Amino acid sequence: MKKWKVGVIGATGYAGLELCRLLLAHPEAELAAVSSVTYLGQRLDGVYPQLRGFCDLTLGEEAQVVESCQVVFGSLPAGLSEPIARRCVQAGKLYIDMGADFRLKEEADYRQWYGKAYADPALHAQAVYSIPELHRQLVPGAKLIANPGCYPTSICLGLAPVARADAAQPGSLVIDSKSGTTGAGRGLALNTHHPECNEAFAPYKVACHRHTPEIEQVLGELWGQPLTVTFVPHLLPVNRGILSTLYLSLRPGWTPERVRALYEEAYAQEPFVRLLPEGEVANIKNIKYSNLCHISLHFDRRAGRLIVASAIDNMGKGAAGQAVQNMNLALGLAETAGLMALPPAF
Repeated sequence: MKKWKVGVIGATGYAGLELCRLLLAHPEAELAAVSSVTYLGQRLDGVYPQLRGFCDLTLGEEAQVVESCQVVFGSLPAGLSEPIARRCVQAGKLYIDMGADFRLKEEADYRQWYGKAYADPALHAQAVYSIPELHRQLVPGAKLIANPGCYPTSICLGLAPVARADAAQPGSLVIDSKSGTTGAGRGLALNTHHPECNEAFAPYKVACHRHTPEIEQVLGELWGQPLTVTFVPHLLPVNRGILSTLYLSLRPGWTPERVRALYEEAYAQEPFVRLLPEGEVANIKNIKYSNLCHISLHFDRRAGRLIVASAIDNMGKGAAGQAVQNMNLALGLAETAGLMALPPAF
């Protein structure tokens, strides 16, 4: 069987490398080209020796990736994807943006949170934003896909069933999320320097994280009304994983049993979302190196509040794994192709 030729722009960042790792094991994709600005001209397995014997590609220019591949992933900082996406779309190729450039529908939101305007509004109008479990029907045949952020993925999967049923009061929602340090990228920064974050735990970008408008956009669509949320992220002294703990008040008549039934129905057929049995708690340890999302439900009966814990791997379901899942859907492949590796126990 002829495989799809796939390339990764920004292959030496953490998310780009994770994407390469998944694509090298994909049954219907061939990692055909990779690029990097920092390591241009070097071999990928020279930058990451764990790839020796698996990948001997040389890191080239962005243009080489676009030219030689049918599917292109962009793992780039905000503000760099527009011209690459335009070239891909004009050439009839599939471009999947793992950055933030195409996630927000309103240009005003992008201006406010990223300080930039859309150079090509018509191109943005073509973009399909996809958390597959929530937007699956929009993806087949798409040529430009906005891969979601890691925090919004864990949060929106955790809340989608109650939001769609309007079983809880959105104005009561408080979002408390924790992420491993790979979420900050490979570049050096003081707060992710080992002596600074090891044996430490603190919130950061309190009430001003750039994923806030994306969270509000998706939850607003699910609830059917504009939302303003309180979102507080924290930095965990671990490499991988996101745990979002979500607090909100149930509407009258919504019992724990009814809420659990909502989640069971919503996720019964989903290959990557696991609703944990009553009494179990979502834990990032159990989803590492996977495309899984574990959700546990908890009820404060005295206060009438629902507490949802949602765990994902920020490099997997929060980035590269979900990008491959979106590629599979867009190309008409099995949605689970290349993504069914089991998480390790330790």
